[in-house]
Formats: sequence, structure tokens, C-alpha cells
Amino acid sequence: MNLVFDIKDKPKLPQLLVFALQQVLAILAATIAVPTIIGNGMSQSAALFGAGVGTLVYQGFTADQEIITEGDFGYSFEYGRDVWSVIMDRLYLTLAVSLIILIFQYGVSLPIGIYCANHQYSAGDYIWSFFGFIGTATPNFLLAIIIMYYIYMTTGNVYLGLFSTEMLQNGMRWEYVPEFLGRCAIPLIVIGTSGTCGIIRTVRAQMLDEQARQYTLCARAKGCSEATITYKYCLRAALNPVVSGLAGSLRTIFSGSTVSAIVMNLAIQGPVLLAALKSQDMYLAGTTVLIQAVLVLVGTLLSDIALAWLDPRIRFAERS
Repeated sequence: MNLVFDIKDKPKLPQLLVFALQQVLAILAATIAVPTIIGNGMSQSAALFGAGVGTLVYQGFTADQEIITEGDFGYSFEYGRDVWSVIMDRLYLTLAVSLIILIFQYGVSLPIGIYCANHQYSAGDYIWSFFGFIGTATPNFLLAIIIMYYIYMTTGNVYLGLFSTEMLQNGMRWEYVPEFLGRCAIPLIVIGTSGTCGIIRTVRAQMLDEQARQYTLCARAKGCSEATITYKYCLRAALNPVVSGLAGSLRTIFSGSTVSAIVMNLAIQGPVLLAALKSQDMYLAGTTVLIQAVLVLVGTLLSDIALAWLDPRIRFAERS
């Protein structure tokens, strides 16, 4: 690893903006968020004062040392190695789990929302709404404990984590696939059901609103089938608020299931962020928050593209 900047050197503007953003996120995560989350009696003002004094002492004793390296996110004091290596250990698994849960949420919520809108005030509407509210109202960690206890009482197996000891020792084999899928089903249900109710109620309300509009009545009067009216006209307009929330969904699933991940022993990014905040590992916490910000930007871009594809009014407004 070659040092490219001295402490008195000034990087170029693009690099300077990246370093400044990382530093701001690190300060917010390690200095302000720690007293707020842990609640150990230290106020935010005292934390900022301590960080400022520590910075002055650090600059006073290391004024002649080179501290910034190219592509280096810093050193993790909690794990005793480079921050990026800690992030990469769990990044791909975290993204895979997050995307699968996101697909599960939308794949389950959209059909149920459409059914509830087409069968308003029916028994099915009340039943699905009841289960949706139960999934949202039940804490994720409590639901995880209930499911794992039920599996243990019925099968005698303890499903903690995505990989068993045999999988870690021998690698993934075909005979381990059923057990691996069973282990994946637990976080899928626990974390996935927490966001289904909001999507169901949003789709249901938007579908009912679109079904009462004039273009829907005109299409029905011209003899269009109910399936065409539902999926070609009403659904495309009803998906606008759902697609708009895609950016927040990526960020929430990436780090919003920290307690559930600890309970289920999942090797994802949430517990790493919590450990970094508790130990005030500012470089690891700041880099994790930076990745979350990137996910928000990617999700916003994808949601804008999807909105332009779903709603012709957005495309025509852009052209005009």
C-alpha cells in the first residue's frame, strides 16, 4: 500500500469531495449517533467536545505523518484490519439477502393489494389486511424467536444463521440445499413481512382511486375486460407511490434489520454497523453509512427510470 498524500497536501476536487463526505458521515455516525443509540449518559455536546480535543491532540502529535492513502477507507479498530476488507466480507451476502427480501415483499404484496382492491370489504380483504397488520405490528426479532422455537420443537434442529457447521466445514453440496433453503426462509418471512402491510394498503388505496376515475369507466363502457382494466390501466398508475419508495426500501433492508440479524445470527452488515457504533469505530461506521447513501442514490435512479416507464404522463411532461 503506497501513500500518495501527505497530511499537508491538498487532493484534487473530486477526491476532496469524496473524502469530505466520508469524514462528515463518520463524524455523524461515531460522534453523534453513538450517545443517541446507546444512551450511556453521555450527551452529544460532550461527545463532540471529546472528539474535537482528540482531533487536536492527534494533529499535534502526527503533524508530519502521511495518513491518507488512495482508495483506503481507513483502519477498523474493532476488527483490527482494513475497513474495506471488513465491509467486503459481508457486502455480497447482505446485498443478496436484501434483494431477495425486496423481491419477496413486492411479489407478495402486489397480488394481495390488487385482490383486496377488486374485492373491497370482502372476507378475503379483511383476512389479508389482518395478516398484513399482524406482520407489521409484530417485532421482527420476536417473530424470529417464535419461528425458530417452533422449528426446534417440531424438528429438533436449531436454525441459526444461513449456514450450518457442516456447510462451513465441507462447503456447499447438493445434500445441503434443502437445509439451506429452510434457513433462508426464516429471515425471508421475518424481515419480509414487516414491509408488506404498507405496500398492500398503498396498492389497495391507489387501485380503488384509479378504478373510480373517468378513463376506467370509459374503458369499461367500451367493452374492455376487467383484467385489461386492472393490469393495463389501473395498476400502472397505482404503482407510482410504490415505485417511489424503492430507494428507501433498499436502505432500510440493508441496515434496518440489525436486531433481527443478531437474533437469527445472520452474517450481514447490520450487526457490523452496530458494533462499530458501540466501539466508536468511526471509519467503519462512516464507510457503512456511505454505502447506504450510495444505495439510496441507486434506488432513486432506478425508481425514477421505473416511474418514467410506468407513467406516460411523466415522459410527456419531460418532453414538453
